[in-house]
Amino acid sequence: MTSPIKGALLGLAVGDALGVPVEFQSRDLLTRYPVTNMREYGTHGQPAGTWSDDSSLTFCLAETLVKGYSLQDLANRFINWRYHAYWTAHGKVFDVGNATNTAIHFLSQGTPPIVAGSTDEDSNGNGSLMRILPLLFYIRDFDINDRYQHVRDVSSMTHGHIRSIACCFIYLEVARHILKGDQPADAYLTAIRDVNKYFKEKDLLNKTELEILAPILSGSLINTPVSEIHGTGYVVHTLEAAIWILVHTKTYADAVLTAVNLGNDTDTTAAVVGGLAGMHYGWEEIPAEWLNILAGKDRIEELIANLQVKFKI
Repeated sequence: MTSPIKGALLGLAVGDALGVPVEFQSRDLLTRYPVTNMREYGTHGQPAGTWSDDSSLTFCLAETLVKGYSLQDLANRFINWRYHAYWTAHGKVFDVGNATNTAIHFLSQGTPPIVAGSTDEDSNGNGSLMRILPLLFYIRDFDINDRYQHVRDVSSMTHGHIRSIACCFIYLEVARHILKGDQPADAYLTAIRDVNKYFKEKDLLNKTELEILAPILSGSLINTPVSEIHGTGYVVHTLEAAIWILVHTKTYADAVLTAVNLGNDTDTTAAVVGGLAGMHYGWEEIPAEWLNILAGKDRIEELIANLQVKFKI
């Protein structure tokens, strides 16, 4: 039987690594010269199979969960990553978002984790969405209120605005139904039914936020043309892309390559959808030639094994 934990972590890291060499390239360029396999060097000058901060911070969270849920432990791992290259592919931090960088600086100065992330509207990049997937395995059986509170706290370490928190919450609710074995469209529609009810009951989103998230929360995203799906670093765009791609593709490889070829924030879009696709299709469906050159694969496999023991899934 396939392991959803292995699918999630390997799926995320492989998607990330596919996108690293072409990060910031335009959609037009990638339409003419699409990514079809692992490339080397490119944007960040890294060897093929190299993953970025998306995977690094995901692995930090996973490791914290193995030890025992603790925001301070997670903060310490983030600090260790940023300043000492902990959980990096080749001993070097080569990419970090502005909001994440600032928040980790605050963490290093002793700011409590729950308030380290900016709450400014301009700080709604995808830096908390890209790393939050392992939290699913810890909160999967909690009631919805506890699930939301944990998502809020973990997101707020780097991204404290309600929009980022809401996107992380929607993402993990979809992932939760993928974990249960639902097909992507069913997982999405069931998740937004519950999320809409919860947001309304708790009055969590104002009119502006509801309008911004309307394509996702209404379910109309499914019928959105691909021309309106964007690969930018904006958290709403990343979530829209991940859900849309998962619903409209039929294999792991198709999902992550579609994500990369949207252009711009290629590594993060592919990481966010790659985690879901890896869970849904199983790690066995990730092309072997991609897995075989994934940086630090043995270390990742060890982390996966520890998570499997911890959560028994």
